[in-house]
Order: sequence, then structure tokens, then C-alpha cells
Amino acid sequence: MIPKVFKEVIDLGDGREISIETGKLAKQAHGSVVVQSGKCMMLCTVVSNYKQSPVDFLPLTVDYREKFAAAGRYPGGFFKREARPSDGEVLTMRLVDRVLRPLFPKDYHSEVQVMIQLMSHDENVMPDAMAGLAASAAIQLSDFPFECAISEARVGRVNGEFVINPTRAQLAESDIDMMIGASADSVMMVEGEMDEISEEEMADAIKFAHEAIKVQCAAQVKLAEAFGKKEVREYEGEREDADLEKKVYDMAYDKVYAIAKAGSSKHERTTAFAEIKDGIKATFSEEELADFGDLVSKYYRKAEKSAIRNLTLDEGLRLDGRKTDEIRPIWCEVDYLPSTHGSSIFTRGETQALATVTLGTSRDANKIDMPSYEGEENFYLHYNFPPFCTGEARPLRGTSRREVGHGNLAQRGLKGMIPADCPYTVRVVSEVLESNGSSSMATVCAGTMALMDAGVQMIRPVSGIAMGLISDADSGKFAVLSDILGDEDHLGDMDFKVTGTSKGITACQMDIKVKGLSYDVLESALAQARDGRLHILGKLTDTIETPNAEVKDHAPTMVTRRVPNEFIGALIGPGGKVIQEMQKETETTIVINEDPVTEEGIVEILGVGSKGIDAVMAKIDAILFKPEVGSIYEVKVIKMLDFGAVVEYLDAPGNEVLLHVSELAWERTENVTDVVNMGDVFDVKYFGIDKRTRKEKVSRKAILPKPEGFVERPPRDDKRPASRDNRGSRDNRGRDNRRDDRKPREDKKED
Repeated sequence: MIPKVFKEVIDLGDGREISIETGKLAKQAHGSVVVQSGKCMMLCTVVSNYKQSPVDFLPLTVDYREKFAAAGRYPGGFFKREARPSDGEVLTMRLVDRVLRPLFPKDYHSEVQVMIQLMSHDENVMPDAMAGLAASAAIQLSDFPFECAISEARVGRVNGEFVINPTRAQLAESDIDMMIGASADSVMMVEGEMDEISEEEMADAIKFAHEAIKVQCAAQVKLAEAFGKKEVREYEGEREDADLEKKVYDMAYDKVYAIAKAGSSKHERTTAFAEIKDGIKATFSEEELADFGDLVSKYYRKAEKSAIRNLTLDEGLRLDGRKTDEIRPIWCEVDYLPSTHGSSIFTRGETQALATVTLGTSRDANKIDMPSYEGEENFYLHYNFPPFCTGEARPLRGTSRREVGHGNLAQRGLKGMIPADCPYTVRVVSEVLESNGSSSMATVCAGTMALMDAGVQMIRPVSGIAMGLISDADSGKFAVLSDILGDEDHLGDMDFKVTGTSKGITACQMDIKVKGLSYDVLESALAQARDGRLHILGKLTDTIETPNAEVKDHAPTMVTRRVPNEFIGALIGPGGKVIQEMQKETETTIVINEDPVTEEGIVEILGVGSKGIDAVMAKIDAILFKPEVGSIYEVKVIKMLDFGAVVEYLDAPGNEVLLHVSELAWERTENVTDVVNMGDVFDVKYFGIDKRTRKEKVSRKAILPKPEGFVERPPRDDKRPASRDNRGSRDNRGRDNRRDDRKPREDKKED
């Protein structure tokens, strides 16, 4: 039976559109859609268990995968099958998860699985910009308790004009690359990188993307209505007890408020809050705690959150005693690790990051191999968040999605300030040693100082800050918090991280938890963030004002040299023999790449100190050496022969030529040793290729004065032997001219 297909089309302008289709594929899923733009097609399915999980959170899994077949390619590696997700896929998962998760009811604990698969790739369409739309559209067709349709859109700016979901080519020319997630009413998520734009420009870009998202949300609602919107499923919510909630609130609120106002450290605060909670639980019997002890803990957390929020809104004070716009104490240090190419420590309050920099060749670039994108990163950053940084002991399960996301944010904040002509591949690694509020922004600050310590000539230093927001819709009060703590991250209505230079913003990540946040509040928060960024930037530049002029003595120096393509073979040698021996002898690393524009070879020479690099450069000069006819060169005798001497050009070691005995002196030379000996240095004149010998000709006598009375021998007559054609034709040498007096051969007789 032919399935009934439902479809909605969204016009993006410029002849581009996105279609959402359902009814053809994956009909056993609770919701499934195919989203298409151009030749790009992705399938999204959603499923949720009907039984509640025994956990106190939403077990939501968002999985985004790109199939290599979508681009007509094979997976790399030995096993020709897609394996663990790439960093690019993980980042897309995080983008979708952050927008979907807040829209499920807080008491909905059934496992939810959202699977998005890229099935067909179009090089002019970036699929991650449609992943949020696909996920929300599939959920709209399900019976999940989900608040409202959402979507995500990428916004770029090319030649001063905003563009929705730009192509990769357009994005290369854009000074903004931002992903915005929103419902029709509220912006919920912002993440991206910018070319030092202002806070006002950032707000304008968000507004532009939000208008496009409203259209995409309306299309989802229309599709769901045409398909037949399902009734929202019933589920068993969390148990509630209003009387118990009031009792716990009354017992906890004032005590929490007093401790919060005291402005203690994280450890002191945590201990004091735990004592209050334990004291409340002690008022109940063991039987009561067994019955509703989980509710006591839940209501205590609500009372704690309320007390801390009210302290900030009413008195402008925070957990650690700071004012809303106050930054925690900062201390920094560079060149801490003696063997690294660059290092720094950045400590802000109870957050600390140790950053290292390693310099390498293009061979060390981070290779990206995805169906939707293949390329290399010559600057990349890795972020590590070990358990001890929060005083915990937990299993190590490899790099987490959080580490990938935080590292990517720091990388985007810094990479725009790495100059285009930086010859190195640069790797930054951030080790978070303490964490109580925005270790990703500490990574940006530590990374900046480590890069400058390594001698990377950054265009401008970058700093970062994490901001928070506490608001009360009833009273209209709100407080923007600079440099938030870990606890303030959880209890606030918005947390956003901003990185930038003295000129503008380079990257941001924002999660908005309150509905209908006005742009006035957002712009106020961005302005306060700028003040905080500049304050932190001053601390960085007090520690190291400008990048070091040179790399460290133990760090490698990079020199690049362009070589015509016809000489690349000689530089590499048969089977790589020449280049391998050169690297071994000079203790350098040599990498050769081809410039497709100029069709030249780009030779990268990486070595510690100048001795090895100079030796490689001399070898290249020797390979490229071409003597000019009529020029005089200084040579050295390196081999003696009976008929001359082999000499080497001093300006191009390794380039040899025969100096014939007849070109040693004007007088007749019987023995070569009568004129020159091994190791002698003198000048010769270059005559190019000798027509008679077809070999290069040099002469010593040509630059010597002729002896007085010297008479040259007359040139010999050019009486060359007759050629084969002149020795007589076959007719002259044929049978007719041979003597015919030979005895004729007798026929062989048969036995």
C-alpha cells in the first residue's frame, strides 16, 4: 500500500527552501520526519518509554550521526564501518540537547531517545543547522509531553547583510557564525564565533535568526495538524506534598539565607548547607524518612535556591559575599613548565586552569574526516576536566561530551586571533585543576597567556567571562551576575559565556532558562559582561603584555621555503633517501606540501636552534643552484683524475663539475697535479653545455692572463669519419660489385 505522505515547505529566500516530510519512513517510531534542503536529507526519529525511570532527572539521549554513504564515501580506518561519533557530531548533539531538555516537564522521567541521521549530503548545505528543526518536528508528531515547537538556525553576515543558514562558502566570507535555538516566543540558546563584533551587533544577529525560527516553528505546527496531532500521553508524575513543602521551607529558608549572606568559601558553604539539611531530616523518624525522605531533600533544594536568589535580588549580595558585578581575585603566571613550548596558570577564585602550547608542522594538523566536511585545523585546543578538580572520585570514561563542548568554545574564542601567516600548527591543552565556575573561560585566559609565552604572535589577547541572571517576573526585578560560581550556574535563569578582545566579541555560548527574556535585559547583560572581560584582560596583560618575540630556546623554530616543483624530486630523493638523511643529519623535521595556486612546493623546516635549519637551507640552495653562463664561481677540488679534477661549487655544496686538464692553464699540462691538488680553492668560469662533449664546461685558464708570447695551437681540421650514409650505398656495395669468382656452392646431396 502506498503510504500517505504529509509535507510542509519553508522558504529561506534566495531560491532555497527546507521541506519537512512524514508518513513514508520509520513509522514504528513515536515520531519521524525527513528534513530536506537541496540534496541534503536527514532522518529524525524519536521514541520515549511509557514507564517512568527510577531517577530524578530526564534521561534524554540526543544522537546525531553522519553516514559516509551520504557523501558517497567509505569510512576511514581498517574497519570500514562508522564507529564512535566525531567531535563535530558530538557538538551537534549538544546543540540540540540544550534546547530540547528544558521543554520537557520537570517530573517527566521516562527515557527519551532522539536519533538524527544524515542520509544524503549536499556540499552547499550545512546539516547541523537543520538538526534542531528535525528533532522538534518529530516530537510534534509524537505524544510526548513537550511544551512547544522549537527550531535552530545558523546566522552569518556577508558584506554587512545577515544570512540564514549560509553555505560553507558564504560562511568563509562571514564575520559571524552563530547558531540560535528558540521557540516562537523565546530565545533559548546561542552559540557561535565572531570577528570581534560589538554587543549590539550580536543582539541584532539573534533577533534576525529568531524571525526565521518563528516561520520554522509555524511549519511544524501546521504539519502536526495535517498529520493528526496525538493526544499527550498520561504519565505518573512525582509525588507532591504541599504541607511538607511549607514545613521544610520554613525550617530551611532563614538559616540558608544567613549562611549565604555570610559570604563563605565553597567548602564552608557546602558543609553548612549539608548540616542544615541533616538537621531538618533529624526531625523526622526513620519510618517517615523511608516514606518521603526524597521529598524532604527536594523541598530543601527549592528553599535553598529561593533564599540565595532572594538574597541577590533584594540585597545585591552573592554566595561568596561579592556584589553582582564584582570579579573574584585573579592571579596568573607564565613559563611555569620548563620543558613545554609555552605554559601558563590562570586562577580566578576557586577555578584554576593550567595551559600548555605545543608547536609543530602541518603534519601535526588536526585532520577532520566527516561526510559533511573534510579539512584540517592548524590551531586546535583540547580541554580536560578530571574528577579531582571538583574534589570528587569517579570513573574515567574517556573524553566526555562536556569536555568536547567546552574545549570547542575556548578554541573558537581564541582561533580568530591566531595570525593567518603563523607558520606553525599550534595545539593548546587546558588541564582544569580546580573548578567552581566557568573553567572554559579560565581555559581561554590561560590559553591566551600560554600562546604569548610560546611566542605565537597573537593579533590581540583574548579573555573570557561567565555571566548569570536572576530575575523575578512578578516584581520585575533582575540581577546580572558577573563571573558566576558553579552554584549560581544552577540556580540562575540564564548563564552565558563571552570571550573577546579589547575590540569586540570573538565567541559566545548562552543558555536562557526563563521565557520571554527581553532584549533590553540581554543587552544589559552583554554590556556588563564587556566590563568584566576588560577587567580580566587587564590582569592577563599585567602578567604578559605582548607575545614573546622569539620561541623558547628548546622550542622548535619554523622556517618555510618555496621550491619550484621540478626540484621537489631531487629534494626528496629516490624512495625518500635524500630528505630522510637530511632530517637525520640536521636533527630537523622537514615537510613538503604543494601549493595548488602557484604550483610550487612549500618546504617546512622545523628544528631547535639555527644550526640544523641553516644546514637544510644550504642543501636546498645547492639543489636549486643553476650556474649562469659567463659567470665566475669559486670552487674546491674534491677529487683528482688523470684527465682533470672534479671541483665543487663553494656556494652550492654537493654540486660538482669536471675541470678538464686542458682548461687548467694556458700552457700544456702533462699532469693535473702540476697545477692543482686536493683541497685547492680557486675561481673558474662557467661556459654552459659543451656542444662537443654535451657536458658542463668550466675553465680555470679562461680567467688567467695569457703568458707573454703564448701561441695557441691551430684548431684541427674537422675531418670527421664519413657517416654510414657516405660510405657507399648498398648499390655500390651490393652483389653487382662483388667479385664473382667464388666457387658456387654445391647442393647438398641426399644420403
